[in-house]
Amino acid sequence: MAIAEQPIDMKIDSCEEVSSPSVLIVDDEDRIRHVCSKMLGQEGYETAQAENAEKGLAMIAQRHFDIILLDLLMPGMSGIEALGRIRMLHPDTVVIVITGYATLDHAVDAMKCGAFDFISKPFSPQDLRLVVTKAIEYIRSLQDIANEKSRIRTMINHLPGGVMAIDTCKQVAMANHAFLNMMGYRGQGPIGKPLQALVSDERILSLIDEALEMPAERFSESTEQITLEAQGAVDERILSARCVPFRDRLGRNLGAITVLHDITTQKKMEQMKSDFVAMVSHEIRGPLNSVLMQQKVVLDGLAGEITEKQHDILLRASEKIKALVDLSGELLDLTKMESGLINMKKQAMKLTGILTAQIAFYQSMAQSKSIDLVLAPLPDLPPVLANPMNMEEVVANLISNAIRYTPEQGRVTVSAAMAGEYVCFKVVDTGLGISPEDQKKIFKRFYRVKNEKTRYIIGTGLGLPIVKNILDAHNGRIEVESREDEGSTFSVYIPVA
Repeated sequence: MAIAEQPIDMKIDSCEEVSSPSVLIVDDEDRIRHVCSKMLGQEGYETAQAENAEKGLAMIAQRHFDIILLDLLMPGMSGIEALGRIRMLHPDTVVIVITGYATLDHAVDAMKCGAFDFISKPFSPQDLRLVVTKAIEYIRSLQDIANEKSRIRTMINHLPGGVMAIDTCKQVAMANHAFLNMMGYRGQGPIGKPLQALVSDERILSLIDEALEMPAERFSESTEQITLEAQGAVDERILSARCVPFRDRLGRNLGAITVLHDITTQKKMEQMKSDFVAMVSHEIRGPLNSVLMQQKVVLDGLAGEITEKQHDILLRASEKIKALVDLSGELLDLTKMESGLINMKKQAMKLTGILTAQIAFYQSMAQSKSIDLVLAPLPDLPPVLANPMNMEEVVANLISNAIRYTPEQGRVTVSAAMAGEYVCFKVVDTGLGISPEDQKKIFKRFYRVKNEKTRYIIGTGLGLPIVKNILDAHNGRIEVESREDEGSTFSVYIPVA
């Protein structure tokens, strides 16, 4: 056998997992073992030698080797037979077979039995370098994959939410402990089990079916809020379920990922908050209305004459109390929306009538400030699927806001048009405008733009949050464009019926 005993350039990048790879050389030729061991040792490999398969297997039984150079033709046990036993003892060990024949038949048989690669005698240092370097890269790739899988598995198992992955045959590929607990699964390991073994809720199964059947050109998340009835010692639970398909690089569906979050506590806290706010608002509203009625009696002179100064003081007090009444009413509306109690019965309706009626209703308010309130000519708009009372509230809030925040001699224009699959109506004013910083906050509850120009404008800071809640419930949206001292444009989009 010809092999040159000369130094070779076989530098291996440092790697924490394979910083000093171990190599076992199993060959009945002393020179092969000696030369390979010397060359690999010079390059930082830890080497060991065995003159036959039996001794090599005994060494493998005692410790793990990263790479094994295995001669196929040796006295006694053959390399092919030894290869099978190595795969049983250490399936992750990379085996490179050495064949002394100028044929690929033995090498092919070895590859079928699990060998990583082969090298034919006689081989050069460069041949050895290439095959061992390739083996090291393969080992590192396997370790990277194993480490990544371990990281992902650890991360998923420690998530508070439930996570499950299934394949296209609806078999479970992965499910963490949280998911199994939420589904009440008490069986053996879930991997490979059919989906129905873990999940019985039809709503979750429907979400998964929707994700699996999603066409390649579309990718979206399916969501559902699911209430699980109390069972035995387990109380009623409310789950937020989300499901998405996962795909290969060609866009083909490989399965679906389902994520569950237990939102029971959150929902109960929200309900308690809503109940408390509703109770407080209801209890305040009655006495405030009573005070308003008594003040009106005094203002009308039915309880005796009052001076002009007394009249002004009582009038200002009445305005403040009326603002509190409005606040309590809007708080009640908002809590009803958040708790899902508000009337959301929808019907096919046209916005034209509501826009016209609200413009007429607010003309007196606009005229009191010498503001031109104009309804632009409306095209023939298709109907939208909406709740009429909710739409009136949206239009009323936006028009009244525009009038309040527009100085005298200003203008408020209302228009409507089609915008793709939506009917869009706009309320445009020439008012005070909103800074970019305030535009990010105006849909938050109780937030009001506060500056020298707005300090005397009465409001609750709940009008726009109510508008946004209503539009969210209608699958619509609201957008704002504004520049300070130049006015604002509020655009409302409602899906066509």
